[in-house]
Amino acid sequence: MRDYICRAGITGLSTSIPEKVLTNYDLEKMVETSDDWINARTGIKERRIVENDKTTCDLACEAGQNALENAGIGPEELDLVIVATNTPDMIFPATACLVQDRIGAVNAGAFDLLAGCTGFIYGLTVGQQYVAAGAYDKVLVIGAETLSKIINWKDRNTCVLFGDGAGAAVVQQVPREYGIISSVLGSDGSGGKLLKLPAGGSKLPASEETVRQGLHYVDMSGREVFKFAVRAMGEGTRKALSKAGMGSEDLDLLIPHQANIRIIDTAAKKAGIDMDRVLVNVDRFGNTSTASVPIALCEAVEQGKIKRGDNIVMVGFGAGLTWASLLMTWY
Repeated sequence: MRDYICRAGITGLSTSIPEKVLTNYDLEKMVETSDDWINARTGIKERRIVENDKTTCDLACEAGQNALENAGIGPEELDLVIVATNTPDMIFPATACLVQDRIGAVNAGAFDLLAGCTGFIYGLTVGQQYVAAGAYDKVLVIGAETLSKIINWKDRNTCVLFGDGAGAAVVQQVPREYGIISSVLGSDGSGGKLLKLPAGGSKLPASEETVRQGLHYVDMSGREVFKFAVRAMGEGTRKALSKAGMGSEDLDLLIPHQANIRIIDTAAKKAGIDMDRVLVNVDRFGNTSTASVPIALCEAVEQGKIKRGDNIVMVGFGAGLTWASLLMTWY
């Protein structure tokens, strides 16, 4: 492993969770589905949905400001703001720039990171590189989504899965016995067609026809994505541990992307990890994409499931296709 100048870790965490709850029983009134059908296939019972006037930037700012308070630092101390999202306020400017301005991070650079649901782990890895190399001191990484705005609420195969939310982490130097130890990033663009938002870019610019055809909604080949996810999360977890010279027995907690309980359960088994060492909250939030890992991480800390010195792995997969895992010793 590379010998960095210092070790980078997470020193502050927070989330932004919309108040509105959409249950499976609510969805029964909207599409042909049932609570039993959704719960059996996904493990999801409810999800949070933003109000119409709320944006991804709104959620990102709330999570980011609270994470800074949790870390005990002011926004003017930040060197960089990274926002991982699939639902930016606009294609440009970057949502990170809007966040940087609104929270008062006057000395920080800012950019968005697009890596599907894996974006937060990618963002943490990028932030860690800056801090560990000594280039920056304080980096704010945010995963934020308002997926409800790009979901076809008449498509029962996708509308039952997704929710809105945001999570943020402050990355700073920590003592060398703590912090991020290893990370693994992967992609397979040949699977890009399996999970996409077809229109709105340069290939299919927005038009009356693209709107009529419903091409501005999430399009997913569920079965193929499922098979990829199980393989990617299982292998990703093992690789992050192996890269650090560890095995599954050294892991205290696994924090997977909260996409589907069957994916989580199968991936954990492939990685040799019992479910009592896996954080699961997909039942209450659904799939919040880039926000799912930081929301789950924050819950684990708040519930006392992580203590200083614990080894944790965050792992995810997403559109691209992408996958990533990250191992850290909690500070």
